[in-house]
This record gives sequence, C-alpha cells and structure tokens, in this order.
Amino acid sequence: MDEQKNVNTQNDLINLLLTNGIDDGMQPVMQILLNAAMLMERANHLNAQPHERSSERNGYSNGFKPRTYHSSVGKIDLQYPQVRDSDTPFRTSLFEKGSRSDRALKVAIATMYIQGVSTRKVTKVMEDLCGFEVSSGQVSNLSSQLDEEFTKWRQRDLPDIKHMTCDASYYKVRHDGVVRDCAVLIAIGVRSEDGKRMILGVSCKLSEAEVHWRDFFLSLKERGLGIPDSITSDAHEGLKAALRSSFNSTPWQRCQFHLQQNAQAYVPKIDMKQEVASDIKRVFNSSDRDHAEMELERLVAKHQKAAPELANWMESAIPEGLTVFSLPAKVRTRLRTSNMCETLNGNIKRRTKVVGVFPNAESLLRLVTGVVIEISDEWEIGKTYLNLNTK
Repeated sequence: MDEQKNVNTQNDLINLLLTNGIDDGMQPVMQILLNAAMLMERANHLNAQPHERSSERNGYSNGFKPRTYHSSVGKIDLQYPQVRDSDTPFRTSLFEKGSRSDRALKVAIATMYIQGVSTRKVTKVMEDLCGFEVSSGQVSNLSSQLDEEFTKWRQRDLPDIKHMTCDASYYKVRHDGVVRDCAVLIAIGVRSEDGKRMILGVSCKLSEAEVHWRDFFLSLKERGLGIPDSITSDAHEGLKAALRSSFNSTPWQRCQFHLQQNAQAYVPKIDMKQEVASDIKRVFNSSDRDHAEMELERLVAKHQKAAPELANWMESAIPEGLTVFSLPAKVRTRLRTSNMCETLNGNIKRRTKVVGVFPNAESLLRLVTGVVIEISDEWEIGKTYLNLNTK
C-alpha cells in the first residue's frame, strides 16, 4: 500500500488500474514466465500433466490461441492454452485480473467515489480493487480508453443471424440528481453459419419505449443483422411495437415462460394456480400446432364459466406462444422462451450489484459492455447451441 501511495504520475496510476500487477522485467522474460504460468494453470484445471494418464482427468489440452497481454512494459504476445472436453471452461487468472469487465467495474466505482456518492462500503471496495484513491482526471482517462474499445465492439459488423432473442433488464442510475431505473436492452443471436450464439448488442435507455427498441433494432440491421427466421421475446408493448415496425416479416414467438407467469394474474383462486400452470404446460408440450390449438380450445372451454377473465386471456394470449411450432422440432425447446436472455441478465447483475446505484448511464453501459463481451467471446468459440441442419 505504501509503495502504491508513492506512485506520482497519472499514467502509473492508470497502468496499475489496468494491469493490477506486473511492473518490472524485460518483455522476453515476462513472455516466457507468463506462458509457463498459464501451462501450469491448465494442468491444474485438467487434473493431469501433459500426456499423463489419469482417471480424474477433466478434459484435454487443445493447442493454443494467440493472445495479447497489456503490461506496464507494453504489449506481450502470449500463447493462451486451449482445452476441450472439459466440464467447465478454462480461464487463467492472468487475464481475469485485468479483464475488460473488471476494468469497467473499477471505473464505475471510481466514478462514484469521485462524484461524492460513495458510501463506506464503496470506499472499501475502491481500496480492495485499486489500492489507492484516484482523481477525476485519472478516471476520465481510463474511461476514454475503455469507451473507445467498447464502442468498436458495439459497432462491429454482424454475420447473418438465423434466430434472435431480446430482452431488457433494469438497473439504478442517477439522472439529473434523481435515482431512476435504466433499461439495458440486449439482443442475442444464433449464427446461420454454425449455430453458435453471440451477443449482438446492448443499449442503455431510460425506458423500454418503442422508440428506444426501434433505434436499437435499426442499429443491428445497419451492422448487417439481416432478417432472422424467428424472434423470441416477452410481450412488452414497446418491444412488440418496435418488432412490428423493424422485423414485420419475421415470425414472433412470445416467451412461454413469461406467458406462464402472466397467466397467474388472471387465476381467481390460489388453489387453481397449479392446475392452470399444468394445463398451459400441456398446450406448450403438444407434438404440433394442430394438437396445441386443440388443447387450448379445450382449456378455454374448461375455465369459461368459473374464470371467464382467465379463459379470455388464454384465448388471445397463448396463441402468441405457439409460433415456435413452425420451426423444426429439435430446436423448439431452446427458442420457445427468452431464457437465454434471462440467464445472461442474471450474470450481468452478479457483476454489477457491487455498484448499487450507477453514477450515470454511460457508466452502466461501460460495465455491461465489458461483461457481455467476455460472455459472447466464450459462446462464439464454444459449443454449437443449435444444430441448424436438423429437420
């Protein structure tokens, strides 16, 4: 801590924020040591040394991928070890400590600290993450570096997308001196070329109004999104209106999970809730659309007298969740809900909860972008999500 306090220049402070570590040594020496350290981490992850036979082996070595490490002595080209057939993804602590999301998190907390909105808890986190206090100029400098990198990612060209899922999640942000809910709009796509997932983009707005979703979709189309074969989402009115105007030729699948949740608001008695949920599930699990519509017709008739409001809602809303039956049977399960977005939002919230209230929308967008870049990278080099050759 004393050594860090003696660092005088702004660049040294920013470098410590970014690298959180190594500050001395020649590049060739560091390259050898860091490559060796990552090999040791891979061996620990696999529970086996190279070429070792082991009943407890957790996967296999799978070559290397070029990776650049930004250190205090400049860029160092490394060979990042790859792993296959492992129960869990392999990550080395070398890049985790200086990951983009970690840097964005530090900036978010530092910005709070500078603007005087920090609490005792935030101050403690600042000390744990950075080891020292920072000035507004240093935060601004670091923010600019991250924003340039993240803006390029959000504006990158997109491949052709076969299926898309979109959703929004809300976070607390200070706006004009008042704490408000800010919507983070997210779209996930399944690539036509290989069936792998990727995060298409993110946007931070003060609501899910149609204009905000429409602008977001327009940006995706300008980057080369194309016309997906299906789009899955919940039934937020602003989102639905934007989908109609932006993708009017693409079939829309209303999330079946959200439909189940929405149905409970129309159930008149508590002891009916489980029965209604089972009835709707039977509709969704039908073998084809014709059988689903028959089950729905029976269900509406069943509840028409005792719960007419529920029956009327079912008749109008549930058909919006049956669009998925037009797709091949073996891809329906993963496309009938927006659960992949829900899971992604959960991962983002785990990383952002330490901040609590973001100092501004820009800080929120910065941190969310850092998190989703890392997740999307894992998806794009990971396993195929959908077999698009399935009939």
